[in-house]
Amino acid sequence: MHGFLNIDKPSGMTSHDVVARIRRLSRQRRIGHAGTLDPAATGVLVVALGGATRLVEYVQHRTLKRYLATVCLGVTTTTDDADGEIIARQPVPPLDAAIIEQALAPLRGITWQTPPMYAALHYQGRRLYELARAGVTVEMPPRQVHIERLEVVEYNSPLLTLDVVCSSGTYIRALARDLGVALGCGAHLTALRRTAVGAFRVEDAIPLDVLEEEAPADAHEALRRRLLPPEIAVADWHALRLDEEQARRIRHGLAIPAPADAPSQARAHAPDGALLALLRYDGSHWRPIKVFDWTDA
Repeated sequence: MHGFLNIDKPSGMTSHDVVARIRRLSRQRRIGHAGTLDPAATGVLVVALGGATRLVEYVQHRTLKRYLATVCLGVTTTTDDADGEIIARQPVPPLDAAIIEQALAPLRGITWQTPPMYAALHYQGRRLYELARAGVTVEMPPRQVHIERLEVVEYNSPLLTLDVVCSSGTYIRALARDLGVALGCGAHLTALRRTAVGAFRVEDAIPLDVLEEEAPADAHEALRRRLLPPEIAVADWHALRLDEEQARRIRHGLAIPAPADAPSQARAHAPDGALLALLRYDGSHWRPIKVFDWTDA
């Protein structure tokens, strides 16, 4: 079984917990997910099965993510979210749309963000959150992130709800923290829902408990009905339908001629329509960078 599941992750579970549950349902070992959600967060968690795990990088690192984030102004925590201990309380000043927009504007676009201390990033072989729990504080260098969209959905003091579209590697907790600094009152993230990962939308996601309710009768068939094809990971790539000879060459790792105006990358489909390979254009030929075999599907 190869493909992707668009899961609406419930609060209180880790992303690893979700993968473990689906592994038990599918009885497959090759399962992974594209982009971790904190236990308290809900929403889109993309789970890859079988050979689709080879496409996870194109979902996880090369797509934009969308979130509905609720920020609590006036309260700062150790973790920059509601799971941390409160370290400061400050009065929330009178805010109108213009003041909030002035604080949001510098956070949009290509910007630099310092990861929260309680993060899963590694520092000298240890996770940041492990160091933080041990009372060790380190200075992490800022990382470049892209905030494509950052708009107010609702403001009911002290809660500010934001619609965020951002690159992989962006910490919404850090965004809440930085917004609190800009407004002069401190802030933390109090709720987070991921509403999209590239082509995967929360409107189309299946809650994990619904999937498990469908599974007892025939788990394999229940999963197969919900499975999305592997090519959804590269749906925005140029698509090529190969003939038999072209497909034979690509299967053997050989290049095929390409037109002079070819795009830089493409997904190649066999004559039967199945995704066969990912291709790179070298100026004159298409060269395979990944070739797939779905024969055990």
